[in-house]
This record gives sequence, structure tokens and C-alpha cells, in this order.
Amino acid sequence: MTARTLARLTFANPASAIYLGLVGVAVAVATAVTLFAQDPGFVWVLPALCAFPLFMLMALIHGDGQPAAWLFITELVLCVLVQSLVLGTIVEASRGRLRQRPRPAGPRPS
Repeated sequence: MTARTLARLTFANPASAIYLGLVGVAVAVATAVTLFAQDPGFVWVLPALCAFPLFMLMALIHGDGQPAAWLFITELVLCVLVQSLVLGTIVEASRGRLRQRPRPAGPRPS
């Protein structure tokens, strides 16, 4: 698999683009609330929930302690990109199966 294929599966198909857009909006909202609110509270839970399956594994690796902010954001970005790649692969695999379905023989209806 080439770098171009990985980039296409991660960023260029509609499902991955929508997913990345939603995560981007969640991160933008969390950043704005963190910067402008008196008490941001648990605002960063929303972006973490967008990356939940892989991000939960990362949280289990850390154990009880809270990671540094740079590690948290790096893990969040990596988990989101891996999930976007998996989502793009699933979409392309389903399209491939639909394209490989044999067409029925016989005259075409007019």
C-alpha cells in the first residue's frame, strides 16, 4: 500500500471526511471553551469520545494517572487518524463488493 493510497483512504473519501470534520469541530469547540470560559470542566471529553475505541485502549495503558497535555493531544490525533483510515477502508471494501456483483444477463428494460 502506497502513501497515496493511505492518504486517500484516510482523508479523501466522504465518510472519513465527515468523521474528521466532526472531530475537528469538537476539538475547536473544546479549545474555544478552554480559552474563554472561567471553568472549562470536562469539555475535552467530547473529542475523546469521538476517538473512543482506540482512545480507551490508550487510557488503559496510562492507568490511574492523567497524561501530560501534549501526550493527550498526540494520542487523540493518532487515534482519530487510525480510525479514519479504518473507516475509509471499510467504505472502499463495501464499494468494491458492490462493484464486483455480477450484472443479470438479458435485455435491458427500456
